[in-house]
Amino acid sequence: MSLEQAVLEKFRQLPVDKQQELLNFAEFLYQKNTAKTPLRSIRGLCADLAIDITEEDITQARQEMWGNFPRDIV
Repeated sequence: MSLEQAVLEKFRQLPVDKQQELLNFAEFLYQKNTAKTPLRSIRGLCADLAIDITEEDITQARQEMWGNFPRDIV
């Protein structure tokens, strides 16, 4: 008897709620062992957008965000 057949035989002997629990565990083990795709950097995600942000753009955005910020916070 192969390992697969032995597992299937034991599986069939379990009540339905335990079969579901075993299926959930098997799915957990499968996902744990599958290769995860590496995350892409923000630069890589935005590379095809052809956005060119200059130092001047950054300075202007900072000025818009922080221009009215009170300087006399105590």
